[in-house]
Amino acid sequence: MIEIPAEPFPFALDPAHTALVVIDMQRDFIEPGGFGETLGNDVTPLAAIVPTVAELIALFRAKKWPILHTRETHKPDLSDCPPAKRLRGRPSLRIGDEGPMGRILIRGEQGAEIVEACAPAAGEIVVDKPGKGMFYATGVNDLLKANAITHLVFAGVTTEVCVQTSMREANDRGYECLLIEDATASYFPRFKASAMEMIRAQGAIVGWTTPLAAFAGAAG
Repeated sequence: MIEIPAEPFPFALDPAHTALVVIDMQRDFIEPGGFGETLGNDVTPLAAIVPTVAELIALFRAKKWPILHTRETHKPDLSDCPPAKRLRGRPSLRIGDEGPMGRILIRGEQGAEIVEACAPAAGEIVVDKPGKGMFYATGVNDLLKANAITHLVFAGVTTEVCVQTSMREANDRGYECLLIEDATASYFPRFKASAMEMIRAQGAIVGWTTPLAAFAGAAG
């Protein structure tokens, strides 16, 4: 077991049963012209964490620990995208519309792909999810169970939406969850801070948080 300095108290993990989950590091969320920007957001805070997420991925690769990447995407015919999701808000472009990087959040389009610095390597798992949480309509739970994974280390975007939703889903299924603080981001910094407080409140009710330096130092 490895003990990671974390909040609200140290997080113990067994490397043989631990996987990294990188949530939705996609061009449509992170790069100018993508879906995130069409919603009126400044993508700068998300772009800023790309080097840290890449460093975390490199650490797991060096240790030969498993890595799972998610992408929030939909089928070209939008049959897995409820109208209530597509029509929410007042973006300049909606899911499925043609944008600068192809159709927004559609599988196979350039904008739906993971940014190059964090791109999956051969043998790493890539899961396309139609919802915010990684367990909804994906079969991820069976995949993790088949690989005897009990502990999950999280990174990605956005902290308060897809990352927190996935952590809560994982917590409900019995996984122990750790969020790397500087490897996650929100378009709204105060939302990130609040989400992390909620995650680790009441004795890690959802999970733990720690910066990459503390994780890397303990993982060796």
